[in-house]
Amino acid sequence: MYYLMFMFLLGLVLGLAAVASNPSPFFAALGLVMVAGMGCGLLVGYGGSFLSLILFLIYLGGMLVVFAYSAALAAEPYPETLMSWPVFSVMVFYFISSLVGGVLFMDGWELGVVSDVDGLIRGDIAGVAVVYSMGGGMLVVSAWVLLLTLFVVLELTRGLNRGTLRWV
Repeated sequence: MYYLMFMFLLGLVLGLAAVASNPSPFFAALGLVMVAGMGCGLLVGYGGSFLSLILFLIYLGGMLVVFAYSAALAAEPYPETLMSWPVFSVMVFYFISSLVGGVLFMDGWELGVVSDVDGLIRGDIAGVAVVYSMGGGMLVVSAWVLLLTLFVVLELTRGLNRGTLRWV
């Protein structure tokens, strides 16, 4: 179990380094999907299966929209891959700097996996219950803001002549 959690964490850091190194939008979207999968794998490993499933589905739905618009806006004939020299060198720098930061600030961390004990409080389930019971208004406001953001992005990408919101 410890080895599996270590591999999820290593994949999360590698995916974050791949996204931050600024490759072509196609490969950045692949890195974000990798980060979402590894992060949700970490949550499942620590006992938050419902929250990680919801997070993964929402994140991949958002990533589909981001990938479609970034692919439409930045269609390059020769995209920069993750293995091209400028992107790979920045990715290695980010990965090594995160390793150095982890070693420097690791003092006091426990190197073990949390086990399921009878007295353990499951904070993820309580958080989801609060969001659905008392945070319903905020969920509606968030949905409207996301819809408004979608319309703004559609208007900006289409231009002035044939926008999304037009008179019929």
